[in-house]
Amino acid sequence: MDFDVEQLDQALLGGSAVILVAVLAVRVSVRVGLPSLLIYLLLGVVLGTGGLGIEFDNAEVAHALGFAALIIILTEGGVTTSWQDLRPAMRTGALLATVGVAVGVGSMALMAHFWLGFSWELAVLLAAVTAPTDAAAVFSVLRRVPLPRRLTGPLEAESGLNDAPTVLLVILASEGKLFHEGVAHVGGLIVYELAVGVLLGLGLGRAGAWAMRRAALPASGLYPLTVLSIAILSYGVAVVLLHASGFAAVYAAALVLGNTEMPHRTATKSFIEGLGWLSQIGLFVMLGLLLSPDQLTWSGMWQAVLAGGLLALVARPLSVLASVVWARMPWPDVVFLSWAGLRGAVPVVLATIPLAAGVEGARDLFNVVFVLVVIDTLVTAPTLPWLARTLRLLDPSELRDLDIETAPLDRIAVDLLQIRITRRSAMHGVEVGELRLPRGASVTLVVRDGETKVPSGRTVLRRGDEVLVVTPRRLRAETEDRLRAVSLRGRLATWLE
Repeated sequence: MDFDVEQLDQALLGGSAVILVAVLAVRVSVRVGLPSLLIYLLLGVVLGTGGLGIEFDNAEVAHALGFAALIIILTEGGVTTSWQDLRPAMRTGALLATVGVAVGVGSMALMAHFWLGFSWELAVLLAAVTAPTDAAAVFSVLRRVPLPRRLTGPLEAESGLNDAPTVLLVILASEGKLFHEGVAHVGGLIVYELAVGVLLGLGLGRAGAWAMRRAALPASGLYPLTVLSIAILSYGVAVVLLHASGFAAVYAAALVLGNTEMPHRTATKSFIEGLGWLSQIGLFVMLGLLLSPDQLTWSGMWQAVLAGGLLALVARPLSVLASVVWARMPWPDVVFLSWAGLRGAVPVVLATIPLAAGVEGARDLFNVVFVLVVIDTLVTAPTLPWLARTLRLLDPSELRDLDIETAPLDRIAVDLLQIRITRRSAMHGVEVGELRLPRGASVTLVVRDGETKVPSGRTVLRRGDEVLVVTPRRLRAETEDRLRAVSLRGRLATWLE
């Protein structure tokens, strides 16, 4: 198909308008506690054949562009994730991405076949497609809820690693090879792809970080491009040369690069975060365009509702229990992990694989998965904060990072932390000097009732205060631990531990 300048002008006009609407929609989604993907999907449906009439039904293109967008989204997730927070939970996250996926797929396939009437082929495809959690949905929702690290860590690690086994399962099922391969063979392939992908990503990430620390690039804007290129290179080497998991390689490489001291670190994170948002917008709008509302049937809608209920209430809890049984995890944590299996664009993207392969019934499967994702997001995302409060899992200190783009802070390796003193925090009534922060860290500003003041050592902190703390990056973990201790146990935290 020819593409001339006039069509380019129209595409630029329409594309820029869609992006602006999508960016404005982020604010709305944050206020109501929903991932922005729902608004983007709706925007795609409105633009499609059921609305303004834009035709897009090429499953092969959707499959390719979907994978490209997921690479950028996983890169953004890895770069913005703290390895210190993730490391203690990596074993649980890896089990959720392997053992949990196996248990979830097996149980969901049985229920889809015997209870929902799917053929075995479509039942396995439905189970495999809906098994992975979505990195974009997990990062966007959980990072706004002040949860302890023991919960956010496994969920973020799971969402970064579980794409690899599910992609392999969906491809094998779409090609009709899954039932002909032994369980041991499929399990071995999954272990190989995950292990080699992770090791490759770690190696290329470390090599890239070492090179960037020693290379004096002529412009600061080249560093974000270098980080992105290393992550994409990890995917290409893993998939093309080693036949391993490109998604696992991308996440591992981005995780290493994001936790390395390198030049223009803050600008790099901001640039990749912006690309991540752009990828989410384009991906979800494209998937919305691929849906044909006139092909939705009441029977398909009911199948989606029932499948979503079985997934959330049976398959997901079983997969979590199988993954954490060794850890003797408290039951409130298990309940939250079971409910927090956020689905997003990944299941819809995976549903394009059998659609592109021409599997019989794949179009109906795509429609069911699309509706399931929308319902799951509408039900799960808004209830997570409520569930965390009900189970008493919220972190009382509610310590949050404040993203700073000022170059001098980046050059001197300093982080700026923002703390809100909540109603339950024992930091109420504590003087600034009594915080006894590590040497080099200090409270620089207190915002109370809309007024700012530079505190002294005798300034008393009150409920509702917003406090800014400057800390050297090497002392950040120690500073956070001290602030949390005071928030939990007051000025005598050191003696009460």
